[in-house]
Amino acid sequence: MERLQKVIANSGYTSRRKAEDLIEKGKVKVNGQVVSELGTKVKPNDVIEVEGVELSKEEKEYYLLYKPRGVISSTDDDKGRKTVVELINTRSRIYPIGRLDYDTTGVLLLTNDGDFANMLMHPSNRVEKVYFVKVEGIIKGEHIRMLEKGVVIDGVKTSKAKAKLKRIDKKQKTSYVELVIHEGRNHQVKKMFEAIGFEVLKLSRERVAFFTLDGLTSGEYRTLKPKEVKQAFSLFEK
Repeated sequence: MERLQKVIANSGYTSRRKAEDLIEKGKVKVNGQVVSELGTKVKPNDVIEVEGVELSKEEKEYYLLYKPRGVISSTDDDKGRKTVVELINTRSRIYPIGRLDYDTTGVLLLTNDGDFANMLMHPSNRVEKVYFVKVEGIIKGEHIRMLEKGVVIDGVKTSKAKAKLKRIDKKQKTSYVELVIHEGRNHQVKKMFEAIGFEVLKLSRERVAFFTLDGLTSGEYRTLKPKEVKQAFSLFEK
């Protein structure tokens, strides 16, 4: 027997966190009965319905997308904008692991495996995310040190980070910085630079854990190799 939220996540319907939320809201039925208690265990042959949809087991799928600008990191959009899911050729119910802003490019992982998604997003695993940032203005050593020590955004100080000044364009009055963080707060990178007085002009995520953009161009994706999935679980799953 397995916990209900884990079964829902493994089905590819949604992430484990979202599954827990749906359970608590009474939107999940097991064998025709509403179940709202977290931790409820179910058997393999139990019939599970989520928001009126009966779950079916899907083969787990894992993708790495080079997210282009102008695409929403979601499964749907009420404004009719293109979503990252539309860029992947699959019939499975996949979803992005975390988010990149509409105008941000770079590494985005998608899956229908709730355990894999939760593992990479859980704060306790401190999964590294590497960003390449173009800002307006000239960045100095003091600014790099501020980023590394942590800055206050939305009333909370960010964790220590790694930052490196890569290039300065004195003519255009712009700077290029590599920033490594392990948090995933809303618009975090842009807000961190805003906190030290700089506007982000361009932002790309170059790496998540050991997953990079190697071999891909903007808008392209690839299927993760089984050994990559296994390696991720071995590194982060406790």
